Amino acid sequence: MLPDDEAVRQFLDDVGFAEWNLALDAGRDWDEAVEWLGDRHPEHRELIAAFRDRWEETLAGPIESTVEILDELRTQGVRTFALSNWSRRTYDIAAPRFPFLKGFEAVVISGDVGTTKPDPRIYRELLARGRLEAETTVFIDDNAANVEAAVELGLIGLRYVGPEALRQDLAALGLPVRPS
Repeated sequence: MLPDDEAVRQFLDDVGFAEWNLALDAGRDWDEAVEWLGDRHPEHRELIAAFRDRWEETLAGPIESTVEILDELRTQGVRTFALSNWSRRTYDIAAPRFPFLKGFEAVVISGDVGTTKPDPRIYRELLARGRLEAETTVFIDDNAANVEAAVELGLIGLRYVGPEALRQDLAALGLPVRPS
């Protein structure tokens, strides 16, 4: 029997999951982190370990219509990069499942950099690796705080709310995408 949503939310709150997971995304060692959290919440040790051991099951599939937009941009010669709040471990698990990830010119993984979005250092890392100018770089994210941080650094920020809105936003910027 699966727990109800409220029980899941309560568990996540009780163990401080959001902060713990953000530390994983920033590069904290998974095994050490599971031990640490399990020691603090021995009653939940199995569930905490299951998150590490069964993490791949948490992945949903790609949003195909968004991947189509990405393909259109690439076909037209638009340089594309990824900036992800993932640990190296989770990225390496996920990457083979999502072939579109191979097409990025560079991928900046928060776990490699040691910090996560919205920390300005990770955006600067992306700009440096890509030899990009902030004012001509479009940053797309579904998290408003991440978009705001990018805009504060001078990037063009778009909040992802769905593929059709993204297509319209990109077209409004003059990028080569099919009209919706």
